[in-house]
Amino acid sequence: MKVTKTETSWSRENANNGLSRQEASARLEKYGYNQLPAPPMPGLPELFARQFLSPFIYILLIASGVSFALGQTPSGVFILIVLLINAIIGTVQEFSAQKAAAALKQMMKGTAHVLRDGQILTIDVEEVVPGDIVLLSSGDKVPADIQLLSASNLAVDESMLTGESLAVAKNAGATSDDSTPLTERIDQCFAGSIITHGRGSGRVIATGSKTQLGKIAQGVTGKTSADPPLMIRIRKFTYQMAFGILAAIAALAGLMILDGGYSIEDMVLMTIGLAVSVIPEGLPAALTVALAIGMRRMARRHVIIRKLVAVEALGSCTLICSDKTGTLTVNELTIRKVMLPDGHQFDVTGEGVAPGGEITGETGDEVDTAGQETLRELCVAGVLANESHLDYSGGEWVSQGDIVDIAFLVMAKKLGMSITDLRTRQEQIALIPYESEKAYSGVINRIGDQTVLYAKGSPEKMLAMCNRMATADGSTNIDKPALESQFTELASRGYRIIALAKKTSSSGDHEMADMVFLGMVAMIDPLRHEAFDAIEKCRTGGIEVAMVTGDHPATAKSIAVELGLCDADATVVTGPMLDEASARGQEVVDQLVRQARVFARIEPARKAQIVDSFMRAGHFVAVTGDGVNDAPAMRQAHAGIAMGKRGTDVAKETAD
Repeated sequence: MKVTKTETSWSRENANNGLSRQEASARLEKYGYNQLPAPPMPGLPELFARQFLSPFIYILLIASGVSFALGQTPSGVFILIVLLINAIIGTVQEFSAQKAAAALKQMMKGTAHVLRDGQILTIDVEEVVPGDIVLLSSGDKVPADIQLLSASNLAVDESMLTGESLAVAKNAGATSDDSTPLTERIDQCFAGSIITHGRGSGRVIATGSKTQLGKIAQGVTGKTSADPPLMIRIRKFTYQMAFGILAAIAALAGLMILDGGYSIEDMVLMTIGLAVSVIPEGLPAALTVALAIGMRRMARRHVIIRKLVAVEALGSCTLICSDKTGTLTVNELTIRKVMLPDGHQFDVTGEGVAPGGEITGETGDEVDTAGQETLRELCVAGVLANESHLDYSGGEWVSQGDIVDIAFLVMAKKLGMSITDLRTRQEQIALIPYESEKAYSGVINRIGDQTVLYAKGSPEKMLAMCNRMATADGSTNIDKPALESQFTELASRGYRIIALAKKTSSSGDHEMADMVFLGMVAMIDPLRHEAFDAIEKCRTGGIEVAMVTGDHPATAKSIAVELGLCDADATVVTGPMLDEASARGQEVVDQLVRQARVFARIEPARKAQIVDSFMRAGHFVAVTGDGVNDAPAMRQAHAGIAMGKRGTDVAKETAD
């Protein structure tokens, strides 16, 4: 719920102590639990009744009733038994899937740190109320919509809400209002987002369905999805069969009249008997058994099918609209290229936080000794101007901190460097945290009687601080035009570029000037290795694939070209382009959507509009995604597919 002005004022006056326990209990009673809107899980009776919602089943029930009326009890009983078996199988399968989905949701429960009566308490997320003072630190999941009161080097991953793969730097001193786009509200944190770096505190301004996440969830709750392809075909078959039966009855009645000698009662009995006999009463059970087998096979592949008809819907899809961040990509920023000031470039393999991979020259050759030393110097700067951690625990690599910092730790591991050894070898004097206004971070260390300043940040900032650059033969005068050309070329391909520099002084000079430029790294959220094979299998099966993301157009196009979804000269359709087309009419939107396969800077409502346009073009559409921003499109599509491990609750509730 939204916090009222009175409660906002109360919270400000008591920011040092937070709410009292009594006030928190009263607000919990008033506003309810901090939970997303979700439709109630259907019980067994409702699931059982749902199995009879089909025109074909209606015809079979009528046929059964007619059989009993004509004294054909065995036929009537047989039809009812078939329908009962069909309903039982469907109910058992869907109830099992429902329990599995509920169990998965229970695993995602979380806690929050709040200030109440001057004490820091850890409470269930559901118990957070408007006006609570919430304490945030690296790794926390934001429990509600929060207005920041303080922020120290705070960065937040909002990809599940906006589709933006890079963390957003927050500033408690900024101001925004309800008209400000979500991506520009740097003074607020939103429910469901992840703190990747720094610390902060804030006042809860919205909980439950009133959060930005809750508004999207509420928008899809209760809406009906498009009819699955199987239901469309069965409905069509039912109408065709009904027409055929009526035609056959008319023909039989005509022949009987022409032949003569039949009473009205005989004619009625014979025509009804014909109608009952031609109805394939075993078809529903056969379909249900086939779908149940498919559902079980999918379960063995760790896929939860919530509705039986979704099995066939997946097989009937002619086009898949896929999210990018976290679906096609790993949602973990990875260094792909290293550029040294002398023009040498190196490729980095591997993906995500696992240090598997290697660093090679552009031609795939091993890095020579001189290149190794220069690379190591650059990597030392990236590791030391860094607050993140990377550890091996429980059989997997676990990271904590900003995704840019983590990428440097992973690269150090690929070079065979010990992060712990690097950090203990030099005494840290001061840390310069990253702030969006400065666009760089750094550290000042002591080595013997010298101090070393390491810094990393945007190429523009780093180049402005440097007057020399590192080469294999030592430092030389910097060639800024050449370095700017390198940066521009890589940035145009969708990479995020980070530059690094250092400065050594024996006089204690800590000024960020006259530094030595060490080089640049190009980062990108890499593709999942299985994405290539999946898209190739879709093409082989005659299924088209489109990428629909909230990320930057250049990044989206770079990923799409690598996957082969489009050519290098293809047009990326953006949200503003769709807005302009919408103002000119539905036909203009359909024309724009039909020719594109890459969509970027797309808001949740526009994703659903794209799906709707593809459906009008005759496609059976499936939507895959993991974020809240994917839920409206999932609901609109014939089949919605959510990521189980990293998918949000809203996406999983909406998916089939």
